Amino acid sequence: MIIAAVLCIAGVLIAPFIQPPWLLALIAILVSGIFYLMKNTHYPAIGISVVALFYGLGLVSLMVFLGTLVIVILGEAVFRLVEKIELKYLVNIIISMIAALGVYFYLGYGNILVPITGVIVALLLKSALKKREDALMIECFGTAMTMYLFEDISFSVEITSLILALVISFAFGLTAYRMKAADRSGLFSGALMGLLIIVFSNVTWFLLMLSFFILGTAFTKYKYEIKKREGVAESRGGVRGFTNVFANGLVALCGAVLYGIYGDLAFLALYVGSIAAATADTTASELGMLGKQPFLITTLQPVPKGTDGGVTIMGEVLAILAALIIGIVAFALRIGPPEIIPVAVIAGFVGTNVDSLVGATLERKKIIGNSGTNMFCTIAGGVAGMLLLH
Repeated sequence: MIIAAVLCIAGVLIAPFIQPPWLLALIAILVSGIFYLMKNTHYPAIGISVVALFYGLGLVSLMVFLGTLVIVILGEAVFRLVEKIELKYLVNIIISMIAALGVYFYLGYGNILVPITGVIVALLLKSALKKREDALMIECFGTAMTMYLFEDISFSVEITSLILALVISFAFGLTAYRMKAADRSGLFSGALMGLLIIVFSNVTWFLLMLSFFILGTAFTKYKYEIKKREGVAESRGGVRGFTNVFANGLVALCGAVLYGIYGDLAFLALYVGSIAAATADTTASELGMLGKQPFLITTLQPVPKGTDGGVTIMGEVLAILAALIIGIVAFALRIGPPEIIPVAVIAGFVGTNVDSLVGATLERKKIIGNSGTNMFCTIAGGVAGMLLLH
């Protein structure tokens, strides 16, 4: 990877002077072909070749192409050099960020959000796919696609605001990681989500998401040993990975991004409604199981604790209270008008019961997993919010 890193830096320096674009793409593909023949470089060679082809065809910009090169190749080079696992990710993000921003300034590019999101997504994919042989190829594709997406959106942000968002979002991710509430993939996915929420809306919206995280973590840890003995506790001690983060937060993230672009009140309701649903569902799941006999939501027949689709009166009441808290916090932070409080309550109630219905049907039949069920929950809560406040 050292040779690849040196060639990468040299390529970046001469790239702006090689015209037309297809010529630079052809050179990159030929060099990648050589690396394809070497040991342990097959998949990154494929990934770089495909991104180069897209650049040659005019489908992605020079920033996306070169940004992907330096983020993936230089990041992987230092990742392999460092031995201690925690330092691997720290050095990786520092070098990748410096390299990506170096390309940004060298090309005189106009949207700093593009390289920043590319770096974070690359780290997220690296932490999530570390056991896969084709991880670097997927990292190439994911980084390039992310940068292309945010380039296409053309959402401008001040550098000072972006720095503040980066500090807050990574502090959030690191705190979750240190508390053993998230693994490394959860750290980077949480940081990415926090960054985008702050950038496209503002920090108060992030604080609402933080409220869900605090409540969810607290309720998951509450009487964990009792839940564990009864076989109903969250796996891995309640540590969340990227699938948990996106299952519970992707709908809210979409709401924040869409609100930032269009400013429509419906997207605000989508954001608050999905968070209310996620909070209500987590509360009902983690605290409701400590109550009395659960009943299957589809038949109302008694079922053992922990059964997918099982509900309790205690869980339903606590879900409503949790959604109420989210609504009150949203109003207190001036995210929405007073009507946001009942909207959050109804959205939370709808979301948590849709979660139970999906759990009793699709999840029990192993058609989808828990993350898929959670996604249905947040979609239902978000859509309910949009219908109630538009």
